Amino acid sequence: MIITVTPNPSLDRTYEVPALDRGEVLRATGERVDPGGKGVNVSRAVAAAGFRTTAVLPLGGAAGTLLAELLTAEGVDVTAVSIVGRTRSNISIAEPDGTLTKLNAPGPELTREETALLLDTVGACAGDAAWIACCGSLPPGLGPAWYAELVDRAHASGARIALDTSGPALPAALRARPEVIKPNAQELAEAVGRPLATLGDAVKAAEELRSLGAGAVLASLGGDGQLLASAEGTYYGTAPVAPDRVRSNVGAGDAALAGFLIAGGAGPDALASALSHGAAAVQLPGSAMPTPSDLRPEAVRITRDLPLDLLLSAGPGKAAGTA
Repeated sequence: MIITVTPNPSLDRTYEVPALDRGEVLRATGERVDPGGKGVNVSRAVAAAGFRTTAVLPLGGAAGTLLAELLTAEGVDVTAVSIVGRTRSNISIAEPDGTLTKLNAPGPELTREETALLLDTVGACAGDAAWIACCGSLPPGLGPAWYAELVDRAHASGARIALDTSGPALPAALRARPEVIKPNAQELAEAVGRPLATLGDAVKAAEELRSLGAGAVLASLGGDGQLLASAEGTYYGTAPVAPDRVRSNVGAGDAALAGFLIAGGAGPDALASALSHGAAAVQLPGSAMPTPSDLRPEAVRITRDLPLDLLLSAGPGKAAGTA
């Protein structure tokens, strides 16, 4: 059982257009409506892989109701915390070359009572979990230390934590010592306060975050692959995707985290699973999650002999590889 916690979920609409021309009337060639939010996508990917998962979500309004219905239809168990506010709706515009433009709403502000109920709900579910993935941005009303409190409560129940967030919430949560954190290249650079030009820079940054409390760092480096730094060793892997095969990188990092966790959450085999899931996800429309038939594990390459001078070319905004 993998439980996910998404404090700021969304209903995501993705439109595919021939080109994004500002100020013009655009006619979409494709449209999707998907459940959204990092943890939501992790649950969707876990369910698509055939494993059990529960998504713990604060939900409100018509968008929240539809989000829960869509998740249930995908085989995800939903544990909803009812809120007074309305679940947000986001819009993504995808161009043929993989360029993605996103409009993300801030989300509803949670009351003190709703915040407490969300924490209590996670605590009540934690005993059955192999992993709890705590993912995404914090909505208005939740301070940066909220994830740290969540990690502390989950640890008290014996659960292992995978954390995927950014901004002040990431360093604040490190004191609670999550087992795994999953930044992308930009979030990794932001967390250490300096640019990362090479794979060697990324390795140093990952080790710095480990020294601050992260058990392991699974870093998505866009088209340059993924990095895993842990007590067992540091590994680097790639799963190249041809540019003409890229459709959308929405949720690709979430699919990668799901692949990592369902493969045990540690070591090169889990990294290979993460790479395979991330590469499959970027070849699907919108935020569709890959099924086992979409995976191409033979394309994955893992090494402990890291090319530390490798220039990092594809940042998190590039829809290539396994961002």
